[in-house]
Amino acid sequence: MQEILKKDRDFQKVYKKKNVTGNRVFTMFLNKNNLPTTRVGFVITKKFGNAVTRNKFKRRLRMILRDYDLKPGYDVVLILKKDKSYIDYSELKRSFEHVLRKKGLI
Repeated sequence: MQEILKKDRDFQKVYKKKNVTGNRVFTMFLNKNNLPTTRVGFVITKKFGNAVTRNKFKRRLRMILRDYDLKPGYDVVLILKKDKSYIDYSELKRSFEHVLRKKGLI
């Protein structure tokens, strides 16, 4: 079961641990949270596009997240790289899965 990270202090805790990996589409920060669930947060900067574009990609990422059962007990922050506004859904999903497999979350 996954939840969405929303509070800035939770994001800052994950960033502080500096457990980072990534691929050409995402940068992923990871931190153990000692909870029975995994919480995931998405970051898309203003450099990526206007609010409509950023929210479209956040919705897509939440839909993709529903397809995976992540290992419990982690906080994950996924940052979408700024030059990927052209990426289609299937490539976004493949990259999402790839970055999660790198750290053994699926």
